[in-house]
Amino acid sequence: MSAAPMTGIQACVFDAYGTLFDVHSAVARLRPRVGEQADALSQLWRAKQLEYTWLRALMDRHADFWQVTGDALDYALARTGVDAAVRDPLMQAYLALDCYPEVPTMLRRLRDGGLRTAILSNGAPRMLETGARSAGIDGLLDAIFSVEEVGIYKPHPEVYQLAVDRLALRPDQIAFLSSNAWDISGAATFGLRAVWVNRLGMPPERLPGAAEHELGDLSGLPALLSL
Repeated sequence: MSAAPMTGIQACVFDAYGTLFDVHSAVARLRPRVGEQADALSQLWRAKQLEYTWLRALMDRHADFWQVTGDALDYALARTGVDAAVRDPLMQAYLALDCYPEVPTMLRRLRDGGLRTAILSNGAPRMLETGARSAGIDGLLDAIFSVEEVGIYKPHPEVYQLAVDRLALRPDQIAFLSSNAWDISGAATFGLRAVWVNRLGMPPERLPGAAEHELGDLSGLPALLSL
């Protein structure tokens, strides 16, 4: 990966879940009700959520991310034996996930530096709009793009093309940031300037497309862009 600052960037586009929003904060809020299986439930919920997006894309059976999230939670509840009475509270909590603590300051610095900011996510529009508003970052974003505009999930190239088309920029003018290594592979293969937010210190995936840069969290992004 390059150690040099990124140049020529006019917009920063962020994945939402796991990158801006902590996907495990929903279960964390309800930990006393969920019980000793809380961590297992949260991990399995996230794993099945992603798995179902990929499988639905391959089967050409699209459903929006709200349905997929609910289906994944139903599976995780059944698998872990957690009382299904927590299903609705968990789904509502997913609409108001915590954002990572560095996110608001980072977005302000990007905007102050003249860069445009946007979300490009698997999330359904209502999920993303509600989540950004709940986290207090809606006013720090120029746009929110959902895969529902193209009807297929990441890492399909049409999703990344959506950002290019809506922002009216070349791929090499867009920095794309995600904590999901598979998402980084998809964006880099498409041609976006990919920055992996490797919050968990994971090894890179063995997939086409490599990140141009790697960060431990988003606090280092302004410096990477010489802001």
